[in-house]
Amino acid sequence: MDALEPYGERGRPGEGAAGPDGRTGRSADGYWPVADVLAHLAGRWRVERTVRDLAGGAEGRFTGTTVFRALPDGGLLHEESGTFTWQGVARPATRTLRFLPGPTPGRADVRFADGRPFHALDLTTGRYVAEHPCAADLYRGEFTVRDADRWRTVWRVGGPAKHLVLVTDYVREG
Repeated sequence: MDALEPYGERGRPGEGAAGPDGRTGRSADGYWPVADVLAHLAGRWRVERTVRDLAGGAEGRFTGTTVFRALPDGGLLHEESGTFTWQGVARPATRTLRFLPGPTPGRADVRFADGRPFHALDLTTGRYVAEHPCAADLYRGEFTVRDADRWRTVWRVGGPAKHLVLVTDYVREG
């Protein structure tokens, strides 16, 4: 698989407003460290995703919203809904995940809606790379936090069944 590239311009330390966890500024490498991942993600986000099939050249786009709501026993329910357009055909699309508390506030255990493990998430440095094997394919995701209101995921999927790149930008609403 190709190396993952960080996105956007890198900021100067001290840029930006305080986030929900009280942090201000970026680390020296341009990422926004997150002290409490669940507090940071809580709320409503505008989502834009591109999906590229590297084998066939097709490209799709998802636009919608993601809402992170508190779960009764701790953690957040991630509910994504919007429209996915693939080869000119637009369809409604949804996805549900569970972000459960990790061993420290900066970490979370991400699970599918049915409780199966998906990946760990550690945003204490503002950047994290996760892997998830799915049958013979491997999903490799890079999570980067730009500031209190913007973050991105880049998933590269490789294997016999898929060869994709999914880039998702999240912007806090409100």
